[in-house]
Amino acid sequence: MELLVTRMGAQGDGVAEGPDGPLFVPYALPGELVRVARDGERMRLDEVLAPSVARVAPVCRHFGRCGGCLLQHWDLAPYFAWKRGLVVEALARERVAAAVGLVVDAHGAGRRRVIFHARQYGAKTVVGFAERKSHAMVDLAECPVLAPDLDQALPAARAVAQALAGAKKPLDIQVVASATGLDLDVRGSGPLPPALLMDLAALAERFGLARVTRHGELVLQRAAPVLMMGRARVELPPAAFLQATAEGEAGLAAAVGQGVAGAKRVADLFAGIGTFALRLAERARVHAVEGNAAAVTALLKAARATDGLKGVSGEARDLFRRPLLPEELSAFDAVVIDPPRQGAEAQARQLAAATVGRVVYVSCSAASFARDARALIDGGFRLGTVTPFDQFRFSPHVELVGVFER
Repeated sequence: MELLVTRMGAQGDGVAEGPDGPLFVPYALPGELVRVARDGERMRLDEVLAPSVARVAPVCRHFGRCGGCLLQHWDLAPYFAWKRGLVVEALARERVAAAVGLVVDAHGAGRRRVIFHARQYGAKTVVGFAERKSHAMVDLAECPVLAPDLDQALPAARAVAQALAGAKKPLDIQVVASATGLDLDVRGSGPLPPALLMDLAALAERFGLARVTRHGELVLQRAAPVLMMGRARVELPPAAFLQATAEGEAGLAAAVGQGVAGAKRVADLFAGIGTFALRLAERARVHAVEGNAAAVTALLKAARATDGLKGVSGEARDLFRRPLLPEELSAFDAVVIDPPRQGAEAQARQLAAATVGRVVYVSCSAASFARDARALIDGGFRLGTVTPFDQFRFSPHVELVGVFER
């Protein structure tokens, strides 16, 4: 059938209006006339009969098969407008009135962390990403969205997967670019035979790997993987969470710093390894709360070794089960919160009931942010401008920062 695509859906599919409701067409763009065939719940794009003026050439040879990028074929101007629209629509669904700023381009040099999947098909080792909506694997030759510091990540992951091929197990291999070399964590391999350690040591030397871990347990280390958080030097715990791009981290940190400007005592909730806490401590006393004990240990170690900070304390605490209570929150002038994708519903309710005057909320999900924003507003907060950040280029994911004040 032939369809006219009228808009872009929230998951990055073109949407056409069919007789029984919307039809989703992957890789089609708004304004295009396309020929399609049904393919399960979605349509298969067979031909673009009238292309959009916003259609551009993809930057990767794997685009269209690899599930990692969905929108390389779309010009950046309408792409950014669509991402801003995702935030506007999420807020509207929760009846949250707020100005939404223009999208900040936070792609920078590209992503500095990646998780490759490795599968063994007979004698062939395939390393890459899954096809969209499929378990089938794309054997990657390149990944242009990665930062130059990860140039060796794919060949290193492939070499490690080939070294472990005898186990015949599906592997996930996370690689993080640090200042001292690549940090590689393998998951799914089972215990590693001692005979493999010499092979892995040789691969670490060949690819400049700072460290190799298995499920977070140390296998070998040539140098401690480190990153700078402001003026603090942080040794990364294995498989540490980082903002996707260095540009994104810098932009979010600047927005957070501006949001708490003037505060003398700040709580940083879901603090990770100190992305915000260590920078904020240059101007205020900070209490960092994080569920991952290793991340808290790394954060506090970095704080102790950094001159000129106002003071950093830390606490390993599951904020989903044990959110900070209003009486605890009353000790702070401002609270920074950066929860995972599911948001922080329980903590938002406690913040709404507390006397704290300012909350800076960082989120990677417009939907969970809007839900928690509704709770804060119902508790007496006002939401200022919401600023979206795009550090997951070519995907439907959008980061944002919102500042709430009483």
